[in-house]
Amino acid sequence: MKTVLFLGAGRHQRAAILRAKELGYRVAAVDGNPDALALPDADIAEVVNFVEIPKAIEFAEKVKPDGVLTITSDRAVVAVAAVAEALGLPGIGVDVAVGLTHKVEMRRRLERAGIPQPRFGSARTPEEALAAAAHVRYPLVIKPADSGGQRGVFRIESDDELVERFPESLELSRGGEVIVEQFVEGTEMNAMAIVRDGEVIPLTLSDRHRPPGSGFAVGWIQAYPAALDAGGTERAEAMVGETLLALGLRNGIGFPQLIAHPDGRILMIEIAARIPGGQMADLVQHAVGVDLVEVALRFATGEPIPDELALPKFRQPVAIRFFTAQPGPLPTGRVKSEASLDRVLAAPGVVDAASYIVPGETIRPVQRDGDRRGYVVAIGATGPEALERSEQAAALVDVEVE
Repeated sequence: MKTVLFLGAGRHQRAAILRAKELGYRVAAVDGNPDALALPDADIAEVVNFVEIPKAIEFAEKVKPDGVLTITSDRAVVAVAAVAEALGLPGIGVDVAVGLTHKVEMRRRLERAGIPQPRFGSARTPEEALAAAAHVRYPLVIKPADSGGQRGVFRIESDDELVERFPESLELSRGGEVIVEQFVEGTEMNAMAIVRDGEVIPLTLSDRHRPPGSGFAVGWIQAYPAALDAGGTERAEAMVGETLLALGLRNGIGFPQLIAHPDGRILMIEIAARIPGGQMADLVQHAVGVDLVEVALRFATGEPIPDELALPKFRQPVAIRFFTAQPGPLPTGRVKSEASLDRVLAAPGVVDAASYIVPGETIRPVQRDGDRRGYVVAIGATGPEALERSEQAAALVDVEVE
């Protein structure tokens, strides 16, 4: 029996840990949070903050896993690569991991490769931020160079607003650096791909709908297929392949995010080398029949990934709608009782739904990814039908607040 080590054991990692056990792996897991939801599910578990890479390596040397991986956690990607290098396990390499997680370094490498992307700059002080803004021009977006989950992400319209918001982004950067980049109007898209021995296999290209207002960066609807014509889809998939190879990914799961500008341009926004959050693994499973968790486990342990696992098996329109408060359907306030999904699950086209709403917590207007309190997955004969079904089902969630 092979042992796999998961760096991260929170709510978003739990399904993958349970899937690994179903597939016959022995699971070890670490998380810096002693109350991490999935730690009890692991065969071997320990409270270790994987950001402290020497401690993660020390634990791995005790466990002697056959592979190491992370699910959804961008912060863990470099640690996974470092542990793999230290133990001689399959991995993407630390240098590649840095280029796929540090937003400023990522932009610089994309610039050298000639990949179309927004204008950008970096800053460690308000003065540097103002200088970068003069190059990028308003409106712009600032965010920590080495964080995720839409934490510390702000759309900025003026110098005064930049100076006000800059410290909030900087505080969330472990390395004390903020990226300043052009705000691009258009439709944001998520792409999923498998890179196998340097060959890029496109899986899905889906629209990532975002709410208006201060939560503008949060993806609250994923809709497959993307609303591009055939030519636009072909150009986007070509850019996905070019980008992943330019950043050095030769074996792994790629998660590029793009924007289709109204004038027809397609720009690369960000790239990750992991299974992302936002139920993207579920979207791929329902849309094309590929089990990304099994693929990730095989990459981690160096097992072959045959075509029957890597190639799409079918094409099914699917939409995922997250449960959020305003401007979503959830009420705001302190939760009195567990949410009921009975009406959601009975709605037409619904194939899955889950709630993270627990009594005693407070539901707030959507500001960041953590404000998504569950989801519903719906399928349809067309993309618009799947999207409409997901919206209608999400409105049926029953939750009582004070």
